[in-house]
Amino acid sequence: MLFLHLGYWNTVTSKDLQKATYNFTTLIGQGAFGPVYKAQMSTGETVAVKVLATDSKQGEKEFQTEVMLLGRLHHRNLVNLVGYCAERNKHMLIYVFMTRGSLASHLYNENLEPLNWENRVQVALDVSRGLEYLHDGAVPPVIHRDIKSSNILLDQSMRARVADFGLSREEMVNKHASNIRGTFGYLDPEYISTRSFTKKSDVYSYGVLLFELIAGRNPLQGLMEYVELAAMNTEGKVGWEEIVDPRLDGKFDVQELNEVASLAYKCVNRIPRKRPSMRDIVQVLSRILKSRHDRKHQKDSSNTRADEVSINMDQLENRSPILEHRRVESVDSTTDSVDV
Repeated sequence: MLFLHLGYWNTVTSKDLQKATYNFTTLIGQGAFGPVYKAQMSTGETVAVKVLATDSKQGEKEFQTEVMLLGRLHHRNLVNLVGYCAERNKHMLIYVFMTRGSLASHLYNENLEPLNWENRVQVALDVSRGLEYLHDGAVPPVIHRDIKSSNILLDQSMRARVADFGLSREEMVNKHASNIRGTFGYLDPEYISTRSFTKKSDVYSYGVLLFELIAGRNPLQGLMEYVELAAMNTEGKVGWEEIVDPRLDGKFDVQELNEVASLAYKCVNRIPRKRPSMRDIVQVLSRILKSRHDRKHQKDSSNTRADEVSINMDQLENRSPILEHRRVESVDSTTDSVDV
C-alpha cells in the first residue's frame, strides 16, 4: 500500500491501518460500499480510511474508479485521496480527514449546532466550485453522479469538499447505464427515464442539495413535493420564506434566500437543457456573496463615520472648563487695555 506523507509516498500495510483504527473500531461513517474509520497514522497525520466490501464486484469497481479519478483530480473543494491499500482481498482508500464531518450531520443532528445562513451559502458555493472543476476543468470531464448532503464534508473552518467518487464516470465513457445508480431523492428524473446521465444530471442533484440547505429537510422525506407546493405561490422567484429551515430561527437575508431558491428551482427544471451549467451557478453564488460583502463594508464605513461625528460632538460639548476660563480672561484683558 502507498501513503502520501509530506509530499512523499510511504509504504503502509493493512496491519498498520488496523492499528491506526484501533482494530477498526473508530467508525465515523458509512459509504456506499463500506464503512469509514478515523485513523491516527504513525507519521502523526489523522486520516479517514474507507474499507470496501471484498465480496462485492461493485465495491471492487468503486475502488478502481476512485483510485483512477482521484489520482488525477486535484481541487480545494474535492476530498483528496492520500493513499490506498490493495493487499490480497483487502481494499482500502485513505483520504484527508475532514474534522467537521458531513453536511448531513449538521443539518439533521440535533446534538450539533445548526449551520447559520452565511455558512449554508458558503457551502453551496464551495460545492459548486468543486463540481465546476469536474465538469469544466478536468480533462476529460467527470460526472459525479451521487451529489448529496452525506457526500459533502466540512473542514475545521466549515469549508466544504465533495467526496465519494465511486459512482463517478468520465464524460467520454458510455453515458447509458443498464442499472440506475445514485441516491433516490437526488436523482434526475430524465436519468431515471432514459438511463442516460450527463452534466445536467449533476446539476439536478445539486439543485436538490440547495433546497436541502434552505429547508433543512431530507429529500427522502418529501423535500421536492414541499418545494413544488411553495413554488405555486412564488412563481419560482420570490416568497420562498415559507420553506426555510426553522432551526435558522428567522436569521437569514430574505433577498439572498430568494436568489438562492430561485437558482435552485432552475437547477431542478424537468428539462435538462433549461438548467444552468455549474459555471453559471458559481457566478450567481459568487455575486450573492460579493453583494453581501459590499453591503457589510458599506455599513461598517457608515458606522465609522457616525462614530467620528459622535466623537467630534462629544469633544465640543466636553471642552475643558479651564480652557474656557482662560479664554474669557483673555477677552477681558483685551477689553481692559482698550479702555486704557
